[in-house]
Amino acid sequence: MPDDLPSPWRPASRRARWRRRLVTVRRAVLKRRRALAALLTAVAVLAALRTVSPPPDPTVPVLVATRDLSSGVVVGEDDLVEVAYPTATVPDGLTDDIIGRTLAAPIRRGEPITDVRLVGPGLTEGYDDAADLIAVPVRLPDAGSVGLLAVGDRIDLVATDPSAGDARVIAASTPVLALPAPEEGGDTGGLTGRLVVVGTSPAAAEAIAGAAVRDFLSFTFAR
Repeated sequence: MPDDLPSPWRPASRRARWRRRLVTVRRAVLKRRRALAALLTAVAVLAALRTVSPPPDPTVPVLVATRDLSSGVVVGEDDLVEVAYPTATVPDGLTDDIIGRTLAAPIRRGEPITDVRLVGPGLTEGYDDAADLIAVPVRLPDAGSVGLLAVGDRIDLVATDPSAGDARVIAASTPVLALPAPEEGGDTGGLTGRLVVVGTSPAAAEAIAGAAVRDFLSFTFAR
């Protein structure tokens, strides 16, 4: 049979095979056009969100408590852990000088430790009369009565002359700033009672210092 005559057994041309494949693909696409449209839409939305989403907020390391800590506890290394805080939410009064310091008030696990939580000058922050207050440690002879106090209480410090028996208020409406833990087996220099840190004026602080060596100190709850 001559080569130029058509033959029913001759393989289809390359162009014809490609045409059939394109037809098949087109039918498959049309059949699944809704699913493909939904997929493309989802991809476009995700791409847009990634484009317009703001970058993550910068963070800084902040020391927080690893567990609940009581007032008067001396903070150790195991009591602290660094946590990344967004810069905009970092509390004021952060300090790195924490190890070995005494807590002025209880702290919850995960709470940042700021200067107002530590026994020191920062204790007076937050009080209406903070500008006129200084932090003064006072040893009260009756440790049992000190157990009735809580940080934030207002008390009147009373000095009683043991020989004359007269009593006078030497510091009125004094806020309790901190209640250090009782010294157990530590070196207290032979002193009894328990320490209380109060906020008072410089003038009242002098009166308290003088009364501490001459008189018996006690307190009453301020009205």
